[in-house]
Amino acid sequence: MTKLTLKNQVDDLLDQFREFYRGKLKTTLAQLRQSYDRLVMKVLALLQDADPSLANAIASSREAIWGILADPAKFAAV
Repeated sequence: MTKLTLKNQVDDLLDQFREFYRGKLKTTLAQLRQSYDRLVMKVLALLQDADPSLANAIASSREAIWGILADPAKFAAV
């Protein structure tokens, strides 16, 4: 159940970015960053004990992933 919930949360966040870049979401990039940070923290908490190497890889990639999400051109290419 956790994997499905997490997948849905990731999909929801990506949908929010799509709407943001279309100008249809009344939020700021800073608010999207907060949502992104909360989701990453949730993922890291879930993986920390079960798969520490994956948790480390995600933590190390956190800013690079944000860089893609925060750049409209890079996000459109995903």
